[in-house]
Amino acid sequence: MAEAEEMGSRESRWSLHGMTALVTGRTKGIGFHAIVEELAGLGATVHTCSQNEANLNECLSEWRKKGFQVTGSVYDASSPAEREKLITTVSSIFNGKLNILINNVRTNILKPTTEYTAEDFSFIMATNFEST
Repeated sequence: MAEAEEMGSRESRWSLHGMTALVTGRTKGIGFHAIVEELAGLGATVHTCSQNEANLNECLSEWRKKGFQVTGSVYDASSPAEREKLITTVSSIFNGKLNILINNVRTNILKPTTEYTAEDFSFIMATNFEST
């Protein structure tokens, strides 16, 4: 009953029916799940991506059971070629129309700053900033 009431109040707040959304991030994160489920629950068609295919497939199965319109693809945000591939995939799935982008990708290397290598810095910048 509470879920039905929540859905009713969600629908009365607003609707994203007909909208498309791309959500990037880690499939293990609670924020990632909340974002995808809120957008899909409001009626948006969502595409998401993850580096881990098994985790992605598990999430997609869960969302299909809930009746959400969510597709997904495997993606490495640090790779320029993978970013281009994602753009092509999303453009094809959504017929060139993307209304919402949630770039929830981030990474970090936990070690003292003085120990960072140029490769570490490049990886962090490519993942956290260039992926946007």
